[in-house]
Amino acid sequence: MSASTLHDDTDESLSIHPITGVIGAEIRGVKLSGEVSAETFATIRGALLEHKVLAFRNQQHLDDAAQQDFARRFGELVEHPTQPSRPHTRILELDASRGGGRADRWHTDVTFVAAYPAISLLRAVVVPQRGGDTVWANTAAAYAGLSPELRGLADRLWAVHGNLYDYAAQRPTASEADRAQYEAVFTSKVFETEHPLVHVHPETRERALILGSFVQRIKGHSQDQSELLYRLFQSHVTKLDYTFRWRWQAGDLLIWDNRATQHIAINDYGDEPRVVRRVTVDGVVPVSVDGRHSVSLRESAKAAVAS
Repeated sequence: MSASTLHDDTDESLSIHPITGVIGAEIRGVKLSGEVSAETFATIRGALLEHKVLAFRNQQHLDDAAQQDFARRFGELVEHPTQPSRPHTRILELDASRGGGRADRWHTDVTFVAAYPAISLLRAVVVPQRGGDTVWANTAAAYAGLSPELRGLADRLWAVHGNLYDYAAQRPTASEADRAQYEAVFTSKVFETEHPLVHVHPETRERALILGSFVQRIKGHSQDQSELLYRLFQSHVTKLDYTFRWRWQAGDLLIWDNRATQHIAINDYGDEPRVVRRVTVDGVVPVSVDGRHSVSLRESAKAAVAS
């Protein structure tokens, strides 16, 4: 696909450059802010629905306030349900030097709640000299790439997602700071939600898989069977065919459709600094192919769960 160009009333020259055949595009020629023209914003939103992830270089002018102003063009901003935002903002800072700052497992943001975020916007503040890339996968393309028999099976399955899991078993090389952050902050409230394995995207009407590392079990199946089913579909989502990898530079802004993607931050940069700031746009409760909605099963303080 060749790049397309838009000239609008702000004298911006916006061009779209697809990165792979199935996911990701770099957009050039636009200075992001809450004041971009309606025509420019419509083009960006349309490109997001088509390509699932959009990358913008050279957005060093963005600070927390400007990042939020632009994000609000997509909808209402929401904070992370357990992790605190930066003061006086709705921005979550992920700092690799602090516990919990390395999102190095495949996931879709916050699927342990029912109406998980629709869109995420991540700004690079400090990046390592080497490594620290992020990889995204297109979960709609992955669904379409299943055989008809596996699509039929996926359409019928439901999974329980939660934010409480055996951290030491799943992250055996994690630091003590990471473990302390998980115990004290990430699981300060415990959530469980039942999602269909396949939902109908509320805007594109595509079918997309809802999986990732917050899945705890497949409903109606033993733990062994759940793990087999999870590995079957999750390994398919993360095939190279459905992914693209981004090498960060300070000042980059990446936007992704959280309803049709998974992502992972590659943890290959040792002790080098890596700081990114994320803001998320509110989503709606997913709907299965047969019209049923996701269901919240638990939302409680951790102390209450342990008592």
